[in-house]
Amino acid sequence: MSSDPQVAPKKKSPRIRPVPAVSRAIAILRYLGTVRRPQRAKEISDSLDLVPSTCLHILRVLTHERLLTFDQNSKRYRLGSGMLVLARAVLENDIFAQTVQPILDQVAQKWRVTAMGVNVQDTDRMVVTSLSKSTLPFRLHVDIGSRFPGLISSTGRLVAAYNTQDLDTLKDSFNRLRWDNPLQFSQWKKEVQDVGQKGYSIDWGQYITGIALIAVPVFNELDELTHTLVVAGIMQQLGQQEIETLVSELKAYSHQISKSLI
Repeated sequence: MSSDPQVAPKKKSPRIRPVPAVSRAIAILRYLGTVRRPQRAKEISDSLDLVPSTCLHILRVLTHERLLTFDQNSKRYRLGSGMLVLARAVLENDIFAQTVQPILDQVAQKWRVTAMGVNVQDTDRMVVTSLSKSTLPFRLHVDIGSRFPGLISSTGRLVAAYNTQDLDTLKDSFNRLRWDNPLQFSQWKKEVQDVGQKGYSIDWGQYITGIALIAVPVFNELDELTHTLVVAGIMQQLGQQEIETLVSELKAYSHQISKSLI
């Protein structure tokens, strides 16, 4: 496995033929997953710039399949219980989630940190698929299914480091990120470049004030970054020696998990 994130070979992307109806249905599901309240058909079509009649037909199909529910009184749509069935099936058949959960439990108990397994989708999105919470009295607002921008925090540095794009092409995406204590792109870029040599990343209170987030990469058989192991702890509880030992353990777990993904 190459340790230099800048020399990763470019892989030819498979040809994807557009299927508009599928893309629109997915856009509707994603949109309803981000809004706080149920939406009328017109609100959905306006927000997604869809032809109203097309949007309505898709909404009715999604409702019939129980992926949405429709309130006859308010005439509003929201995500339905069918989404939970699909989500449960994903978790039950997710080899990574099944493999990593006992590891996260062990790490969280031993180090008194919140431990997470994260699925890296692309440079835009990451999703928490496994979680073991800290025994310390601090609350990290994260649950299974929580989504985050793909370049944020410690995992984001790994995503950028092992991505095949030139780092400067990610500047616009970086500038849209929200941090408690923002860092300059030049500093972030340097930290990303250091990842290849270190094999891990630390967010030292930049994303969340007072919280250290440490991440190590998990690769598949094609040497692609697909997941990360992340621990979150109070900065004062983690000294340099503790961090070095913890990182060493996480790397060993990462290697173990990578073999299970083959």
